[in-house]
Amino acid sequence: MAFVPNVLLIAPVGFLIGVLVALPLGPTNLLALQRAVERGFFGGLAAGLGVMLGDGLIALAAALGVNAVSGAIKQYRTAIQIVGGVAIMVAGLKLYFTKPTFTSAHDAERATLSDYIWDIPQLFLLTLTNPGAVLGLFAIFSGVSSFVEVESHFDALAMVASVMGGSFTYWLIVSRLISGIRHIIDEERMSRINQIAGLVLLGLGSLLIGEMGIKRIR
Repeated sequence: MAFVPNVLLIAPVGFLIGVLVALPLGPTNLLALQRAVERGFFGGLAAGLGVMLGDGLIALAAALGVNAVSGAIKQYRTAIQIVGGVAIMVAGLKLYFTKPTFTSAHDAERATLSDYIWDIPQLFLLTLTNPGAVLGLFAIFSGVSSFVEVESHFDALAMVASVMGGSFTYWLIVSRLISGIRHIIDEERMSRINQIAGLVLLGLGSLLIGEMGIKRIR
């Protein structure tokens, strides 16, 4: 069938995009890594699934209409960035002041994904309100569209599935690696990690809002 060669190109490219968008230490990725350190493999995987679903929805919008949707994003970039900045700052404040619920190695081994299910929608919403994730994915899609043609809805769905596959693989591996070394971290160190991560999120949120403020003044 005619679509097979195109899908054979879309699949690896989409998988690579999924890995690349998961790599940068942005607000949502930082929070997901913190969950893996604090709660173990399934805690990190649940957070990673939330990020993956958010990336998948953004990728779907990008794949179905890069020009139309990216135009709307540019038009409302100020609002998106301010809302995203506020959401990231709130997450940072919460992380800084919340006492760490450090899961012991024994409890982490007995835990399942359902124990951390509410982290999925939390990270999903934070990903959607993160301007870096939205604009980054659209920028990548705009770049790859020059040599990978997404001509049909099937192609778009194949691209989205591949992006989500790459993201899921990254979080699966990272969560497993962190769960293997987290036993060296006690509650005091976890508290410091949370405070540092919270301050980083506060700083990133402030930068997003500050950038828009400076542009308004100019």
